[in-house]
Amino acid sequence: MASYGTIAVCAVGVFFFYFYYGILQEKLFRSEYGTIDKERFDFVTTALFLQCLSSCVAALIALKVQNQSSDDIFRGGQFPLLAAAYLGAMMCSNWALKYVNYPTQVIGKSCKPIPIMVFGVFFASKRYAIQKYLFVALIVLGVAIFTYKDSKKTQTGVSTGFSIGMGEALLMLSLAQDGCVAAIQDRMKAFRKPSSYQMMFSMNLWSSLFAFVATACFQEVLPFLDFLTRHPEVISNLCQFCACSVLGQVFIFKAVTELSPLNCSIITTTRKCFTVLASVLMFGNSLTDRQWIGVALVFSGLFLDNFFGSKK
Repeated sequence: MASYGTIAVCAVGVFFFYFYYGILQEKLFRSEYGTIDKERFDFVTTALFLQCLSSCVAALIALKVQNQSSDDIFRGGQFPLLAAAYLGAMMCSNWALKYVNYPTQVIGKSCKPIPIMVFGVFFASKRYAIQKYLFVALIVLGVAIFTYKDSKKTQTGVSTGFSIGMGEALLMLSLAQDGCVAAIQDRMKAFRKPSSYQMMFSMNLWSSLFAFVATACFQEVLPFLDFLTRHPEVISNLCQFCACSVLGQVFIFKAVTELSPLNCSIITTTRKCFTVLASVLMFGNSLTDRQWIGVALVFSGLFLDNFFGSKK
């Protein structure tokens, strides 16, 4: 059993770095730069390339310091597949910020247990306790209430309150890829579980390669450099964004390897809750009373699932 000191270190590290990471993410992708001609930072693949490259270098340094091997980067194609799904999920969730605010992104991504369960049932023959299905249903209900749009009168009648926009579609695609990530990680653990830094290094190495190819295909390099010359203040935000991602991953992997799944889930879920509150307070993303009810249902479902969802 992990000591209270280890739990405290992991909790503080995850809270601080991913809390600040979330704030920087919204600031980077949703802020408007320039005094006359306002424009947004739209270079998602370039930012993710720099983020993954930073994490890859940090993990490689940690492996060398701890005298661990950094050669196991393919593992029968599992690491490339894992990296592709991981990068795709991040790209879709970051692209979604062009269309939805940060609280909506966090609430939408809180549905992650759904694709994990679906992939577990259909591809890994897993069986879950009945209460887990109930808690996930509570999360779905909360997300439905949160994303429900008030009906509006139109020329043809009353429009439906539920509509899927580009932002919501990207979040759904991101969730599907999260399910792929979980399924691949389960297979890797069953075969031979890599150390935390080995997984961090290999996953980010392949993610960096894929992101570099995507950046070249989207022809982002020259426009990205031109954007930095016009708006040099972005450089500071981008550096802090990458640094928080690296340090946040260090504490996440430490929590995964040294703490129980329950402690990890409580830490990450609570962090998301406070990030939503910070986004509302700092960026003026006001929520309606109905949306606050949805938030309460989502996080209630997550906490109940953390505590009781795995019990038979």
